[in-house]
Amino acid sequence: MNIVLDILLLLVTIIYSYLESLVKFFLPRRRKSVAGEIVLITGAGHGIGRLTAYEFAKRKSRLVLWDINKHGVEETATECQKLGATVHAFVVDCSSREEIYSSVNQIKKEVGDVTIVVNNAGAIYPADLLSTKDEEITKTFEVNILGHFWIIKALLPSMIKRNYGHIVTVASVCGHGVIPYLIPYCSSKFAAVGFHRALTAELETLGKTGIKTSCLCPVFVDTGFTKNPSTRLWPVLETDEVARNLIDGILTNKKMIFVPSYIGISLILEKVILTS
Repeated sequence: MNIVLDILLLLVTIIYSYLESLVKFFLPRRRKSVAGEIVLITGAGHGIGRLTAYEFAKRKSRLVLWDINKHGVEETATECQKLGATVHAFVVDCSSREEIYSSVNQIKKEVGDVTIVVNNAGAIYPADLLSTKDEEITKTFEVNILGHFWIIKALLPSMIKRNYGHIVTVASVCGHGVIPYLIPYCSSKFAAVGFHRALTAELETLGKTGIKTSCLCPVFVDTGFTKNPSTRLWPVLETDEVARNLIDGILTNKKMIFVPSYIGISLILEKVILTS
């Protein structure tokens, strides 16, 4: 039954991918400019955060880069400056509410109000539940979801005042489906997807339609955090591919960014088949 389901999902996703490519070719979506925008990217010292910073630097955004790793964030800043961007780098632990609030206050004084935020910093500890340490579970939730609350609470007032901004939540396909040996990670990413959806609904209810929201949900990405990442059906992605898809989604104000894009329809089909 699993083999039949996999083949069916594969056929549907292939057809969907071809149709999507045709639509994009004949009906390209309009892209906004991010030149001059003050963009805060967390977890910018490595992986998706670093390459996303490069994408914004190419588009002449003003960058504010956070990472817990001083060497990593400074290295990213140097490369972004070579691309012509103005860059401010900070060492910030995104599991610390106090550090987040302190750094945001410093940014407001030294740089200005952030108009685009990419909540990318993440923590993952692959292991079965009973082997996972209590402090690892706590850290996963502090970085992967609670940090989002503190950052947005600090940045949202200025966005609401101007009815302008863009909030990007970096989640995962694990926020829509579960994978063994990643219980804390999957749980935190379900929370991140829920945060994005609830925040989007609240902003719409408040009439703040000028504040856009996006949620990135890739399959496994080879960022170096896990050894030999693999899945039964989904591909393992390179960080540059994910960063390109993320920047494209931001520029077109796409609410849910699946990478690869067919994952969205695959998840829907899987739910329908399994519940029928």
